[in-house]
Amino acid sequence: MDRYGGWTGAKLEATPRRPLSNAAAAGWFHTAHVKEKWCLVDPDGNQFYSAGVNTISFRQDTIRDTNESPYGETTAAKYGQPGEWAKAAVARLRNWGFNTIGAWSDRVTWQQGMPYTVILHFADSVKREAALSFPDVFDPEFERELRTIAQRVCRPLADDRWLIGYFTDNELRWGPDWRSGNSLFVEFLQLDDGAAGRQALVSFLRGRYPTVERLNEAWRTQYDTFEQVGRTPQVGSRIPEEDQDAFLSLIATRYFSVAQQAIRAVDQHHLVLGCRFAGYAPRPVLEGMRDHVDVVSLNHYAVDPPVELLQEIHQVTGRPVLITEFSFRGRDSGLPNTRGAGVIVDTQQERAEHFASYVRKLMSLPMVVGYHWFEHADEPAEGRFDGEDSNYGVVDIKDRPYSTLVEAMTRVNLGLYGGPPASSGEPASRRPGRATVRKRR
Repeated sequence: MDRYGGWTGAKLEATPRRPLSNAAAAGWFHTAHVKEKWCLVDPDGNQFYSAGVNTISFRQDTIRDTNESPYGETTAAKYGQPGEWAKAAVARLRNWGFNTIGAWSDRVTWQQGMPYTVILHFADSVKREAALSFPDVFDPEFERELRTIAQRVCRPLADDRWLIGYFTDNELRWGPDWRSGNSLFVEFLQLDDGAAGRQALVSFLRGRYPTVERLNEAWRTQYDTFEQVGRTPQVGSRIPEEDQDAFLSLIATRYFSVAQQAIRAVDQHHLVLGCRFAGYAPRPVLEGMRDHVDVVSLNHYAVDPPVELLQEIHQVTGRPVLITEFSFRGRDSGLPNTRGAGVIVDTQQERAEHFASYVRKLMSLPMVVGYHWFEHADEPAEGRFDGEDSNYGVVDIKDRPYSTLVEAMTRVNLGLYGGPPASSGEPASRRPGRATVRKRR
């Protein structure tokens, strides 16, 4: 393995060398399609599959409605300072075959010689109308705020060759789901007349229908003007699905293009890694995003990878896919596991078996370039900010590895490139280290 965790057994062409602000020269992480299989390529030009862990954090979670962090108490007592903890945590993960620091990890972990990712939280950081669960992407203020965020977060990282790329957001609501039964079309339709999103929707309808009478015929309504659409109840009316899909694609195109432009205005090098879909990815959104991301990211919690969905994502976008959250929880951990996504199994042995099965099936798919486990440490038994209280960790609240799980992770991670897996008879903590190389929070 090279210093980034890429495989030197298949030399690939690195990106063109570009002068940096400090006059040094470096390659950058990028995507490649080699022998019918997608992969990432690291700055040294070597094949790289991203095996990551989310939320590598000194304090991890606080107990709901308090400032108490059980894991933080452990790390403070054991390591003293975040820097010492980060060195130990990243070295341990590297020894287990991981090569990527996932989303929501402390900045101090980015400085430990392991490739990392950054989540920008564009949508969460932008002011929005009270009626919207999604930002009004047509408002000029949306573009200004994204550029401000990119200037603050991306510009200082633009020359860091250890950075793989940026997630724009996490689990945005693209349609009816557990957060709301309304489509985004309906939400934008209900905005005030002066809202940019409402005006964009009315303009969209004018472009689709030559006259309001034609709209009335399709919608089974009796509006006198386009400006009245959605303003008064119409018994028996319906909004055609094709109208909703077309406008959703327009929303997606606007969101992803503005996000890409904001990043590229200050950082020309690093990958745009998508918005971490929450287990589903509507086709109109995929159509709107395909020209504005390098990788499509998906959070997914189930026994097996969503093969048909991954195939559709790739077919529509032509982009590789990264699974950015998956996990399995064990009843024998002693944690309640009453809140949180994903499968609950009886033992840590079953967690290990499910991890190995999921990853092997996932990585057999030609469009997949990696996977990020949720998450580094367990959640508090008392529940974190949203009440989750689950056994997601690679380590427990006392910073003790789940040995059965990490032994399986080590074997699978080190076997990603077709080499011999690590011996199952040797404890993971004693194996040779690899060369330097959701969740809503």
